[in-house]
Amino acid sequence: MSNFVLRILQGTLIGLGAVLPGISGGVLCVIFGVYTVIMEFLADPFRKLKSHFPKLLPIGIGGVIGFIGIAKLLGFFLERYENPSVCLFIGLIAGMLPSLYKEAGEQGRSKKSYLSLGIAMVIVFALLIGLKVLHVEITPNFGWYIFCGACLALSVIAPGMSFSTTLMPLGLYEPFVAGIGDFDFGVLIPGGIGALATVILFAKAVDMLFKKHYSVAFHAIVGVVIAATIMIVPFKSFTVSVGACVVNVVCLAVGIVAALLLDKFNQKYAVK
Repeated sequence: MSNFVLRILQGTLIGLGAVLPGISGGVLCVIFGVYTVIMEFLADPFRKLKSHFPKLLPIGIGGVIGFIGIAKLLGFFLERYENPSVCLFIGLIAGMLPSLYKEAGEQGRSKKSYLSLGIAMVIVFALLIGLKVLHVEITPNFGWYIFCGACLALSVIAPGMSFSTTLMPLGLYEPFVAGIGDFDFGVLIPGGIGALATVILFAKAVDMLFKKHYSVAFHAIVGVVIAATIMIVPFKSFTVSVGACVVNVVCLAVGIVAALLLDKFNQKYAVK
């Protein structure tokens, strides 16, 4: 029973990691020693149902609790206190980066690793800056929510990938999270379709990619996270007033400290 409760707690943290900016549910799955079990199940669910379902049930229960429980709260803060909330999230991302970089180098680093990191950064910068220069505005709709669901699924099956760092620069994170928190079926249905399709189409391929090219793939994700995070920094909000600047700095600091404490907790309860 104590192990079951611990698994629910770990699942709750994985659910939080899936929705909180900067914290990857996939990385937490690796740290807690359940990533392999999850990927084996997703790659062949019918054959693995009997052997893997009992192990994953408490993780799944905790994941739903963590994900749904925090979504409503995030939607509220992003609507009422956008800039301080974004600064808090940036702090979370910054605090998790050392752990993410360490995780990326677990199987060594090569020139290809650093090359993939640099290329990923350049691509993301070019894409997001291009959208800003061209004044492209993305209006959330059924198709974009399918994309959001796909990014959410990737944040679990691709360790280090945080769907929030992809959606925030596009302006899709807030409406997607708010829709989940409000149980809006106009968001939940397309998001579920995107997540399910991504798992069916890419779970096995992503698993093989990380098994064969772990360092290159993980460093590319680090590059994506760095570039996407820089692009969401609300630089103008720091110049509005001294008070606003102080609040933003405090939120950044709180986010960094919270991420470092969470990382310590993860290491303490990681499955050896």
